[in-house]
Amino acid sequence: MSVGEFCNREVVVAEKTASITDVAGLMREHHVGDVIIVEKRDGKRVPLGIITDRDLVVQILAKSTPVDSCVVGDIMSFDLVTANETDGIWETLQRMRARGVRRVPVVNGAGGLVGILTADDLLELLGEELSDLVKVIASQPQRERSRRR
Repeated sequence: MSVGEFCNREVVVAEKTASITDVAGLMREHHVGDVIIVEKRDGKRVPLGIITDRDLVVQILAKSTPVDSCVVGDIMSFDLVTANETDGIWETLQRMRARGVRRVPVVNGAGGLVGILTADDLLELLGEELSDLVKVIASQPQRERSRRR
C-alpha cells in the first residue's frame, strides 16, 4: 500500500508570515495538532515546514514569548521530512521513526503538497490489519470443525 492511498488529503496549511494566533485558531477550527507551512510555486503548494501544537507550547508559552513578537516562520520546524505519494507505508514509517517525527507531509512527483500522514493514521491502519489477523485466528477452529464432518 502506498502513502498516497492512505494519507489524509485534507491538509490545514498556512504561509510562513501567518501569525501565531491565526495558526492556533486554524488548529482549533479544524481540530488538528499541526499546520503545514507552504509556499506557492508554479501554481502548487510546496511544504516548507510544519508547526505543531507542541511547538506553540514549547517555543511560545513555555518561554513566555509574546505571540505578537514573531510569526510561524520563526518557529516552524524547517528540517521537514516528507514522503512521496508513491512511497510505501513501511518505508515511510521507518523514516518517521529514524527522524523522530509523528507527522509527514505527502507530496506528488512535482513536490506539491497532496496530503499528510500521521502516526495516528498509521496506528489506525495497523489496528485494522491486526483485527483482520485476529479474525483469521478465530476462524480456524470453525474451519477445522467443518472439515471433520
